Amino acid sequence: MQSLVLYDTLSNLPGNFWSPNTAKPRFTMSYKGIPFVIVWLEFSDIAAALKAIGAKPNKRVDGSDIYTVPVLSDSNTGALITDSLEIVSYLDKTYPKKSVFPNNSEPLIRAFDSAYLGLLLPGMKSILMRCAEVLSPASAKYFMGARSADFQVPWDEFSPEGPKRDADWELLEKGYNIAYEWYRKSNGKWIMGDTFSYADIIVACWLMAFKRVLKEDEWARFSSWNGGKWAQVLADVEQECKVTQNF
Repeated sequence: MQSLVLYDTLSNLPGNFWSPNTAKPRFTMSYKGIPFVIVWLEFSDIAAALKAIGAKPNKRVDGSDIYTVPVLSDSNTGALITDSLEIVSYLDKTYPKKSVFPNNSEPLIRAFDSAYLGLLLPGMKSILMRCAEVLSPASAKYFMGARSADFQVPWDEFSPEGPKRDADWELLEKGYNIAYEWYRKSNGKWIMGDTFSYADIIVACWLMAFKRVLKEDEWARFSSWNGGKWAQVLADVEQECKVTQNF
Protein backbone atom coordinates (compact mmCIF):
# COMPACT_ATOMS: atom_id res chain seq x y z
CA MET A 1 0.00 0.00 0.00
CA GLN A 2 1.34 3.41 -0.99
CA SER A 3 1.19 6.23 1.53
CA LEU A 4 -1.65 8.69 1.12
CA VAL A 5 -0.73 12.36 0.73
CA LEU A 6 -2.34 15.00 2.94
CA TYR A 7 -1.96 18.67 2.05
CA ASP A 8 -1.65 20.83 5.16
CA THR A 9 -0.69 24.41 5.98
CA LEU A 10 2.56 25.62 7.50
CA SER A 11 2.99 27.62 10.68
CA ASN A 12 5.82 29.04 12.75
CA LEU A 13 5.07 26.53 15.53
CA PRO A 14 7.33 23.54 16.26
CA GLY A 15 6.01 20.64 14.20
CA ASN A 16 3.83 23.00 12.10
CA PHE A 17 0.48 21.44 13.16
CA TRP A 18 -2.21 23.95 14.12
CA SER A 19 -5.18 23.70 11.75
CA PRO A 20 -8.23 21.88 13.16
CA ASN A 21 -9.55 20.98 9.73
CA THR A 22 -6.37 19.33 8.47
CA ALA A 23 -6.00 17.58 11.83
CA LYS A 24 -9.30 15.72 11.36
CA PRO A 25 -8.11 13.43 8.53
CA ARG A 26 -4.68 13.20 10.18
CA PHE A 27 -6.19 11.93 13.44
CA THR A 28 -8.47 9.59 11.46
CA MET A 29 -5.63 8.05 9.46
CA SER A 30 -3.57 7.63 12.61
CA TYR A 31 -6.51 5.90 14.31
CA LYS A 32 -7.01 3.57 11.35
CA GLY A 33 -3.31 2.87 10.89
CA ILE A 34 -3.28 4.21 7.32
CA PRO A 35 0.18 5.31 6.17
CA PHE A 36 0.39 8.92 5.01
CA VAL A 37 2.77 11.77 4.34
CA ILE A 38 2.17 15.50 4.62
CA VAL A 39 2.87 18.17 2.03
CA TRP A 40 3.22 21.53 3.76
CA LEU A 41 1.96 24.66 2.04
CA GLU A 42 2.04 28.35 2.90
CA PHE A 43 -1.49 29.77 3.03
CA SER A 44 -0.56 32.14 0.25
CA ASP A 45 0.49 29.21 -1.99
CA ILE A 46 -2.50 26.92 -1.44
CA ALA A 47 -4.54 27.98 -4.48
CA ALA A 48 -1.65 27.59 -6.95
CA ALA A 49 -0.55 24.25 -5.49
CA LEU A 50 -4.02 22.73 -5.48
CA LYS A 51 -4.84 23.94 -8.97
CA ALA A 52 -1.61 22.29 -10.13
CA ILE A 53 -2.72 18.85 -8.88
CA GLY A 54 -6.29 19.24 -10.16
CA ALA A 55 -8.03 19.57 -6.78
CA LYS A 56 -11.55 20.94 -6.78
CA PRO A 57 -12.23 24.26 -5.04
CA ASN A 58 -14.76 24.74 -2.28
CA LYS A 59 -17.43 27.42 -2.50
CA ARG A 60 -17.69 30.61 -0.48
CA VAL A 61 -21.06 31.76 0.81
CA ASP A 62 -21.32 34.11 -2.18
CA GLY A 63 -20.72 31.21 -4.57
CA SER A 64 -17.16 32.11 -5.55
CA ASP A 65 -14.40 29.50 -5.62
CA ILE A 66 -11.87 29.12 -2.81
CA TYR A 67 -9.05 26.60 -2.58
CA THR A 68 -8.54 25.24 0.91
CA VAL A 69 -6.74 22.48 2.75
CA PRO A 70 -7.05 19.70 3.67
CA VAL A 71 -6.85 17.88 0.37
CA LEU A 72 -6.11 14.16 0.25
CA SER A 73 -4.48 12.34 -2.64
CA ASP A 74 -4.70 8.54 -2.67
CA SER A 75 -2.55 6.99 -5.39
CA ASN A 76 -3.93 3.55 -4.45
CA THR A 77 -7.31 4.50 -5.89
CA GLY A 78 -6.63 7.70 -7.84
CA ALA A 79 -8.90 9.67 -5.52
CA LEU A 80 -8.34 13.38 -4.89
CA ILE A 81 -10.69 14.71 -2.22
CA THR A 82 -11.25 18.19 -0.80
CA ASP A 83 -12.83 19.08 2.58
CA SER A 84 -12.11 17.34 5.87
CA LEU A 85 -15.54 15.73 6.29
CA GLU A 86 -15.57 14.39 2.74
CA ILE A 87 -12.01 13.09 3.18
CA VAL A 88 -12.95 11.22 6.36
CA SER A 89 -16.09 9.85 4.70
CA TYR A 90 -13.91 8.57 1.84
CA LEU A 91 -11.39 7.06 4.26
CA ASP A 92 -14.08 5.22 6.19
CA LYS A 93 -15.64 3.75 3.06
CA THR A 94 -12.33 2.86 1.38
CA TYR A 95 -10.52 1.65 4.50
CA PRO A 96 -13.39 0.41 6.72
CA LYS A 97 -11.27 -1.17 9.45
CA LYS A 98 -11.87 0.68 12.76
CA SER A 99 -14.76 2.75 11.47
CA VAL A 100 -15.11 6.30 12.77
CA PHE A 101 -18.79 6.21 11.78
CA PRO A 102 -19.89 3.18 13.82
CA ASN A 103 -23.44 1.87 13.65
CA ASN A 104 -24.20 3.82 10.45
CA SER A 105 -23.75 7.08 12.34
CA GLU A 106 -22.34 9.20 9.50
CA PRO A 107 -25.55 11.21 8.88
CA LEU A 108 -25.86 12.05 12.58
CA ILE A 109 -22.16 12.92 12.90
CA ARG A 110 -22.44 15.22 9.88
CA ALA A 111 -25.22 17.03 11.77
CA PHE A 112 -23.06 17.04 14.91
CA ASP A 113 -20.20 18.63 12.96
CA SER A 114 -22.42 21.56 11.97
CA ALA A 115 -23.93 21.88 15.44
CA TYR A 116 -20.55 21.87 17.18
CA LEU A 117 -19.14 24.50 14.81
CA GLY A 118 -22.25 26.55 15.50
CA LEU A 119 -21.31 26.61 19.20
CA LEU A 120 -17.81 27.86 18.41
CA LEU A 121 -18.36 30.48 15.72
CA PRO A 122 -19.93 33.24 17.86
CA GLY A 123 -16.78 33.46 20.00
CA MET A 124 -14.16 32.52 17.41
CA LYS A 125 -12.78 35.93 16.47
CA SER A 126 -10.29 36.07 19.34
CA ILE A 127 -9.06 32.56 18.45
CA LEU A 128 -8.66 33.48 14.78
CA MET A 129 -6.51 36.45 15.75
CA ARG A 130 -4.16 34.06 17.55
CA CYS A 131 -4.12 31.81 14.46
CA ALA A 132 -2.79 34.66 12.34
CA GLU A 133 0.04 35.19 14.83
CA VAL A 134 1.51 31.72 14.21
CA LEU A 135 1.72 32.16 10.42
CA SER A 136 4.42 33.62 8.21
CA PRO A 137 3.86 37.28 7.17
CA ALA A 138 2.66 36.30 3.68
CA SER A 139 0.31 33.62 4.99
CA ALA A 140 -0.95 35.84 7.82
CA LYS A 141 -1.86 38.55 5.31
CA TYR A 142 -3.83 36.05 3.23
CA PHE A 143 -5.47 34.50 6.31
CA MET A 144 -6.52 37.88 7.74
CA GLY A 145 -8.03 38.95 4.42
CA ALA A 146 -9.96 35.69 4.06
CA ARG A 147 -11.33 35.74 7.61
CA SER A 148 -12.30 39.41 7.34
CA ALA A 149 -14.25 38.52 4.19
CA ASP A 150 -15.89 35.55 5.92
CA PHE A 151 -17.07 37.59 8.90
CA GLN A 152 -17.53 40.90 7.03
CA VAL A 153 -15.45 42.65 9.70
CA PRO A 154 -12.20 44.63 9.16
CA TRP A 155 -9.28 42.80 10.78
CA ASP A 156 -8.39 45.68 13.10
CA GLU A 157 -11.94 45.49 14.48
CA PHE A 158 -11.98 41.69 14.73
CA SER A 159 -11.37 41.18 18.45
CA PRO A 160 -9.47 44.09 19.99
CA GLU A 161 -8.29 43.88 23.58
CA GLY A 162 -10.97 45.00 26.01
CA PRO A 163 -14.75 44.56 26.07
CA LYS A 164 -15.01 42.99 22.59
CA ARG A 165 -12.45 40.30 23.34
CA ASP A 166 -13.96 39.66 26.76
CA ALA A 167 -17.33 39.20 25.07
CA ASP A 168 -15.81 36.72 22.60
CA TRP A 169 -14.42 34.65 25.47
CA GLU A 170 -17.79 34.68 27.20
CA LEU A 171 -19.48 33.43 24.01
CA LEU A 172 -16.88 30.70 23.61
CA GLU A 173 -17.36 29.55 27.18
CA LYS A 174 -21.14 29.56 26.69
CA GLY A 175 -20.70 27.31 23.66
CA TYR A 176 -18.51 24.86 25.56
CA ASN A 177 -20.96 24.77 28.45
CA ILE A 178 -23.49 23.42 25.97
CA ALA A 179 -20.99 20.91 24.57
CA TYR A 180 -20.25 19.79 28.12
CA GLU A 181 -23.91 18.94 28.60
CA TRP A 182 -23.82 16.88 25.41
CA TYR A 183 -21.01 14.79 26.85
CA ARG A 184 -22.76 14.46 30.20
CA LYS A 185 -25.87 13.11 28.48
CA SER A 186 -23.84 10.43 26.71
CA ASN A 187 -23.23 8.58 30.00
CA GLY A 188 -19.81 7.56 28.79
CA LYS A 189 -16.32 8.67 27.85
CA TRP A 190 -17.27 9.64 24.30
CA ILE A 191 -20.09 11.50 22.56
CA MET A 192 -21.60 8.11 21.70
CA GLY A 193 -21.18 6.79 25.23
CA ASP A 194 -18.61 4.00 25.27
CA THR A 195 -18.20 4.08 21.47
CA PHE A 196 -15.44 6.21 19.94
CA SER A 197 -16.35 8.04 16.73
CA TYR A 198 -15.47 10.88 14.40
CA ALA A 199 -17.56 13.18 16.62
CA ASP A 200 -14.83 12.95 19.27
CA ILE A 201 -12.14 13.60 16.65
CA ILE A 202 -13.99 16.76 15.59
CA VAL A 203 -14.07 18.05 19.16
CA ALA A 204 -10.44 17.15 19.84
CA CYS A 205 -9.06 18.72 16.67
CA TRP A 206 -10.54 22.08 17.58
CA LEU A 207 -9.13 21.68 21.08
CA MET A 208 -5.73 20.87 19.61
CA ALA A 209 -5.87 24.06 17.55
CA PHE A 210 -6.77 26.15 20.59
CA LYS A 211 -3.96 24.65 22.63
CA ARG A 212 -1.47 25.32 19.85
CA VAL A 213 -2.36 28.94 19.05
CA LEU A 214 -3.48 30.40 22.39
CA LYS A 215 -1.11 32.06 24.81
CA GLU A 216 -0.19 29.92 27.80
CA ASP A 217 -2.43 31.82 30.18
CA GLU A 218 -5.31 31.72 27.69
CA TRP A 219 -5.06 27.95 27.30
CA ALA A 220 -4.91 27.62 31.10
CA ARG A 221 -8.13 29.64 31.31
CA PHE A 222 -9.83 27.63 28.57
CA SER A 223 -8.74 24.24 29.88
CA SER A 224 -10.06 25.07 33.36
CA TRP A 225 -13.64 25.25 32.07
CA ASN A 226 -16.06 22.48 33.01
CA GLY A 227 -13.69 20.97 35.54
CA GLY A 228 -10.85 20.45 33.05
CA LYS A 229 -13.08 18.46 30.69
CA TRP A 230 -11.56 19.74 27.47
CA ALA A 231 -7.91 19.08 28.22
CA GLN A 232 -8.99 15.55 29.18
CA VAL A 233 -10.97 15.04 25.97
CA LEU A 234 -7.96 16.14 23.92
CA ALA A 235 -5.63 13.80 25.80
CA ASP A 236 -8.08 10.90 25.50
CA VAL A 237 -8.57 11.32 21.75
CA GLU A 238 -4.84 11.74 21.11
CA GLN A 239 -4.26 8.48 22.98
CA GLU A 240 -7.07 6.69 21.14
CA CYS A 241 -5.74 7.86 17.77
CA LYS A 242 -2.10 7.28 18.72
CA VAL A 243 -1.32 10.89 17.91
CA THR A 244 1.64 12.55 19.63
CA GLN A 245 1.79 16.34 19.83
CA ASN A 246 4.76 16.81 22.12
CA PHE A 247 7.02 19.32 20.44
